[in-house]
Amino acid sequence: MKLNSILFISFGLCFVLLTISCTNDPKPKPRAYFRIDLPEKEYRIFDSSCPFSFEIPRYSGIEIAGESTDSCRFNLVFPRQNAKIYFTYLNVNNDVSTYLNDAYQMAYSHESKANSIGRKRISNDEHNVHGIVFDLKGEVASSLQFYATDSSEHFLRGALYFNSSPNMDSISPVLSFIREDVIHILETLEWRNN
Repeated sequence: MKLNSILFISFGLCFVLLTISCTNDPKPKPRAYFRIDLPEKEYRIFDSSCPFSFEIPRYSGIEIAGESTDSCRFNLVFPRQNAKIYFTYLNVNNDVSTYLNDAYQMAYSHESKANSIGRKRISNDEHNVHGIVFDLKGEVASSLQFYATDSSEHFLRGALYFNSSPNMDSISPVLSFIREDVIHILETLEWRNN
């Protein structure tokens, strides 16, 4: 008799649980992205054997890619944001138009994927730094590119790449965050003569 009572209670409990759990309509959960915690803005001087200096974020690191007498290549790495800015410095040798054309060509090579390409002029007469920041909107490989020059000796170009497939919904907050750092870099850029 006790076994029958236990079975009856068990079946009754299962029936109640099934009835309660099946009353709500299932709702699909919206697709979401991970929460992005961005660090506080804090900068330090980047001073190398290259003929310039500027301030970089403390939460970034430098990878030296190569140096020679007329060029300097390095990457500014953002490990927590999964991004890199690829920098190339070139000695102008009175041929700045070639480097300007290359910078525009590299930015506009993404035109087929970009919804729009905005340009922001950078000008710091005190340090003789002039350039443009290209904001590429859409599912492009590089959403931010820029160059700076003094038009006679120095030319610095950079391009931001994320180590993931381009998805503007997910990278937009980080892109805005790093864009502020790029503007700060260009505002603190100072040329040195060799």
